[in-house]
Amino acid sequence: MEATEVRKLTELEERHWWYRERRHLLAKAVAELKPGRALDVGAAGGGNTRVLQSLGWQAAALEYGPTGAEVCAARGIPVLRGDATQLPLDAGSLDLVVAFDVLEHLDDDKAAAAGVFEALKPGGTFLVAVPCDPKLWSAHDDAVGHVRRYTRQTLSDLLLGAGFQLEPMVSWNVLMRPLVQLRRRSSTGSDLDNPPALLNNALRAVITLERYLPVKSLPGVTLLVHAKKPA
Repeated sequence: MEATEVRKLTELEERHWWYRERRHLLAKAVAELKPGRALDVGAAGGGNTRVLQSLGWQAAALEYGPTGAEVCAARGIPVLRGDATQLPLDAGSLDLVVAFDVLEHLDDDKAAAAGVFEALKPGGTFLVAVPCDPKLWSAHDDAVGHVRRYTRQTLSDLLLGAGFQLEPMVSWNVLMRPLVQLRRRSSTGSDLDNPPALLNNALRAVITLERYLPVKSLPGVTLLVHAKKPA
């Protein structure tokens, strides 16, 4: 992700409906895990890293580019500079790795998945969120540096091929998929924006409603999955 996009994301993430709900999903995903050592890969401004820290995890951010690393450091977040395909950590040293909207940026996502597998302790967890459905590809994907959008099959193949055991994969941002699809048809750049407060609150209400509806198996905009390294 370009430096301008990282800084834009950091400015938006505290209030933006999409980032707020993503932090909720992360907190829910780790609620039943025993806190330990965690790495937030491609952390950008470190919003998700701070969620982990608030829940008792010894969490650090991993950033490839200087901008994200500088932003994290300025916010008091422990940060490592490194490549997601070559994690600068010892094998079997982590209890949790989070990669939310990261794998789609990597030319070699297989190397990244294999590296995470190696860095995790037996029984460790890899939490993954990726944009899905190649039919949704648009100028937004180009602007934020996406290499691909996943399907359930391609994401399963990637993680199973690295040796992980998978819990049921779920869709997110299902209710607003038609709106996203319509907007992407005329998109000319990144969807990262600063919506007016009224619109932001309305979108937040819709995405919050999704928590309580049986829509996780339907087509959405994002796929989420818990991947476990066998004990």
